[in-house]
Amino acid sequence: MILIAMGVSGAGKTRIGEMLAERLHCAFTDGDAFHSAANKEKMHHGIPLTDEDRWPWLKSIRVAIEEKQKAGETAVFTCSSLKRSYRDILRAGDKDVCFVYLKGSREVLEARLGHRTGHFFDPSLLQSQLDTLEEPGADEAITVNIELSPEQIVDDVLKQVAQR
Repeated sequence: MILIAMGVSGAGKTRIGEMLAERLHCAFTDGDAFHSAANKEKMHHGIPLTDEDRWPWLKSIRVAIEEKQKAGETAVFTCSSLKRSYRDILRAGDKDVCFVYLKGSREVLEARLGHRTGHFFDPSLLQSQLDTLEEPGADEAITVNIELSPEQIVDDVLKQVAQR
């Protein structure tokens, strides 16, 4: 099984992803590690990424997913996965890939980004991400409210995964 914690910046993908991996006793990989230096530079300077910027990034994450699957490993990844087309690349028709949509209000996201330090993402890009976001339906993802505590979110995700 592959879980992908998704959502806009500030949703808590890394924290929830790490906690899920810990609970599942499996590997965790942050999708940000697959961004090119050029992508990181653009985001650092408040320049939104284009689809052309994202395609190689998404494909490299898909390769990493396939490597985990070939090794027979469960793994947790993070990736904003803002559009269905992006999720389609990551999923590649694979029913073993499950998205976890970390959903939150703009106010909560802005507050979180305002307190975050040491990340290349310019908080001014939040609106661009919200504009790009195509929220997944129940057919595509498990959805959880980020206003719950991280422990409650992880419990909820694991409960929903077990019910699938």
